[in-house]
Amino acid sequence: MSVLRRRAARRARGDAYGDPLDAAQERRVRAVLALGGVPQADLPDGVQQVRLRLLERAAKGQEAPRDVSAWAAVVASNLAMDWHRAKRRQERLGERLASLRPHEHPSGEDTSVLSLAVARGLDELPDAQRQVVVLRFYADLPVRSIAQELGVPEGTVKSRLHTAVRALRAHLHEDEVV
Repeated sequence: MSVLRRRAARRARGDAYGDPLDAAQERRVRAVLALGGVPQADLPDGVQQVRLRLLERAAKGQEAPRDVSAWAAVVASNLAMDWHRAKRRQERLGERLASLRPHEHPSGEDTSVLSLAVARGLDELPDAQRQVVVLRFYADLPVRSIAQELGVPEGTVKSRLHTAVRALRAHLHEDEVV
């Protein structure tokens, strides 16, 4: 029996090696990745990484997360942060090698649309702040769930949210979007 047939049979039986994400969870993971700044072309890989991490938990004998949807959103958020870190490393290397790449600043035309301005503002936030903003406002997770999944106190999540929202608001006013 081929590997694909065995996988299909497992999925049909609904055992541990079937698809660990349902359609709604997959859409949420895609949204968190996209809002975290991962390009469209890399979204399928990000979703697969979330699936893989869930399957690895099961393979190691760890019990399933209490709330798979929240867990998957946090993992997706962490993957988006990893993607940004890798992108920054690659950009720094390119700058050192080429020494010709000028630093790009958003122009007034680029920031005239609110969604573009918010996306740019999110890109400028520190990773931890961007993560809680995406999880709270885009993945619609409550502060308590974010704190539990990230392993930090609720006050830390609230503080990061407050600081991030203030920075985004300042960014939007600075660019005269609002």
